[in-house]
Amino acid sequence: MKLKQITAFLEKLAPLIYQESYDNSGLQIGDPGMDISGALITLDVTEEIIDEAIRKNLNLVLSHHPLLFGGVKSVTASTMVGRIILKAIRNDIAIYSAHTNLDSIKQGVNGKICEIIGLKNQKILEPVSGRLKKLVVFVPTEHADKVREALFAAGAGFIGNYDSCSYNISGEGTFRGGENTTPFVGKKGELHREAEVRIETVFPEHEKGRVITAMLQAHPYEEVAYDIYPIENKYPEIGMGMIGDLEHPVSETEFLLELKESFHAGVIRHSSLLGKEIKRVAVCGGAGSSMLRSAIAGKADIFISGDFKYHQFFDAENKILIADIGHFESEQFTREIFYDLLIKNFPKFAVQLSEINTNPIKYV
Repeated sequence: MKLKQITAFLEKLAPLIYQESYDNSGLQIGDPGMDISGALITLDVTEEIIDEAIRKNLNLVLSHHPLLFGGVKSVTASTMVGRIILKAIRNDIAIYSAHTNLDSIKQGVNGKICEIIGLKNQKILEPVSGRLKKLVVFVPTEHADKVREALFAAGAGFIGNYDSCSYNISGEGTFRGGENTTPFVGKKGELHREAEVRIETVFPEHEKGRVITAMLQAHPYEEVAYDIYPIENKYPEIGMGMIGDLEHPVSETEFLLELKESFHAGVIRHSSLLGKEIKRVAVCGGAGSSMLRSAIAGKADIFISGDFKYHQFFDAENKILIADIGHFESEQFTREIFYDLLIKNFPKFAVQLSEINTNPIKYV
């Protein structure tokens, strides 16, 4: 199997366009055209991980955290990153990472946390803005249904839990074809009036290529008149963190103990107990302290994340319970996301979970 087949699949699921500006998701090392014998899945890329891949004859390391995160000015054996790069290249091992783009989708990191906790009514905690586009296209009346169907099949027309959404206005279009045209209706050189429908629909930014291609293929005109507008609406399918509800409320202490066991946490740091039951739960894998206010605004009883600093625990202000389960602990099941997806979609492809615990933080 070619590396580009695997990366194309992953990027269709979690488009790179949805990674944060500071991030560096995507292909870190490797030739997209190279043959891949198998993948080793890990949270972090370390020297031990590369050694494991060599030992198991797997020439793709698939990680959540990118190896190349900051700027790399030199590649030498004097640094850990340099040694990893050199060893990977010498052994023809590709490295691919899906980080905040995987955090941003419902089926990603935070969705997995919600699944483990057992949350219902799951929603994105902080949906993104500015990632939706509006398409307006003018179509002959008799062809409007065909164009609409093509647009919907390509990924347009979704608003929340509704699909096939569009707005349609009937009107009259005018045009005159020049000398080198072959008009679908009318005659070149003559002004023509045609009954048309103005179709308006929305689509996510990452589907732009598919939507435009589908529209052009379904449209009968030689030259298609259409407009694309940016819109600032929230896109509820993409964003950071998630929020949902427990099926039955539980006490704070009971919930924290279950959380510690489920995520194999050595310790859970938390803010003051509030003496009320836990029903609504907000989560963010990794370092999510900046989303605390959104969790409070969403009326969550508890916010689960990692990497909270000392003074940030004061920000709970007796409105919410903060539970810091650890960065690694909150993201460890990302490996299962990769594994399940690859096994399901490439059943004959060799996929293995790393046996190495890459968590750099230890507890006494």
